[in-house]
Amino acid sequence: MSAFLDMGGYAAFVWPAYLVTLAVLVLNIIWARKSLARALQAARRRTAAAGEDS
Repeated sequence: MSAFLDMGGYAAFVWPAYLVTLAVLVLNIIWARKSLARALQAARRRTAAAGEDS
């Protein structure tokens, strides 16, 4: 197991790369969900405003 974690001496480069990749993926999901929530809220506002104009 320690040989796997050592990554043939490249662990200092491999594990941070995995961490950065994971962080980017998590942030991408968070940002996408926030963007979707903002878009839905704006669409609801536009729909409500259009209903009041009619």
